[in-house]
Amino acid sequence: MVGTLNDIEMAITALTEDDLARLRDWFEEFDAEVWDRKYEQDAKSGRLKQVSDMAVSEFKQGRFNMMD
Repeated sequence: MVGTLNDIEMAITALTEDDLARLRDWFEEFDAEVWDRKYEQDAKSGRLKQVSDMAVSEFKQGRFNMMD
């Protein structure tokens, strides 16, 4: 059963500390999976090609910043 966002927020506020920790862990994994799927879709569709091409071009021109 899916409720409104308000229903979900209210349910979360009623969680025990242990259940809240479990929810936090679950959501972190869920969110990472959603991000990974979106990244894969963007990569397959070519949306990342322009950014990639720009980064390679700037690197070849010596315009890059190495992280310490």
